Amino acid sequence: MDDDLPRPKGDHAGKLAAEPLDSYSQDELAGRILLLEAEIARVKAHQAKASAHRLAAEAFFKPPPGAGNT
Repeated sequence: MDDDLPRPKGDHAGKLAAEPLDSYSQDELAGRILLLEAEIARVKAHQAKASAHRLAAEAFFKPPPGAGNT
C-alpha cells in the first residue's frame, strides 16, 4: 500500500508559496484558489478522521475505572 512508502522530503508548501504568480491570468488564479481550497478541505477531513480514530483507540485501550488501583 502507498501509505507504507516513505514520503518525499522537502517543504512542498514552501515551494508552492514561493512560486511567482505574475504570469497567471485572473481565471488561472481563481482555478488555483479553488484547487487549494479543495486540498485544504481534504487535509482537514483526513485530520478529523485521524483524530477520531486516535480517540477511539485511546478509549478502547484505556483501563476501566478502578482497574489496577489495588
